[in-house]
Amino acid sequence: MSERIIQYCPYCGASTETRFLYGANRPACTTCGWIYFEDPKVAAAVVVKQTGKVLLVRRNNEPFLGYWTLPAGFVDAHEHPERAAERECLEETGLVVRVTGLLSLVYGREHSHGADILLVYGAEITGGVLHPGDDASEAAFFSPDTLPPLAFRSTRTALGLE
Repeated sequence: MSERIIQYCPYCGASTETRFLYGANRPACTTCGWIYFEDPKVAAAVVVKQTGKVLLVRRNNEPFLGYWTLPAGFVDAHEHPERAAERECLEETGLVVRVTGLLSLVYGREHSHGADILLVYGAEITGGVLHPGDDASEAAFFSPDTLPPLAFRSTRTALGLE
């Protein structure tokens, strides 16, 4: 369960109490019966390769400020994960990409604000100009033998390093 405790019902404003429901302790409204189910956070990433090199972005935020990772970000509600991966790549690198297929699914939250599930897609460049944006301070291609310090286990896993 989340570190935060849900104290008030988002529908009627009444206080909640913890009840054992559906196999776990969950905040539940004392008035209308609403039950809080914590949903997993889902993110999508792309592996873009060009001339044997992989596209990475340098993080402009904590955690792992200054470390490198795949272009990635959270999937918005009602957004197809493939479109989220393409959108995040454009926002972080300036490159327009087209997803070519699902490469892997990586499970496990690595920090308190991170994703629980990372969908990693292969993608090919269809346009744009490489430049960092959004929460990336740099964007560049690296050969497998000259990778910079990587931020996350999920990035290392997606690149076949773990």
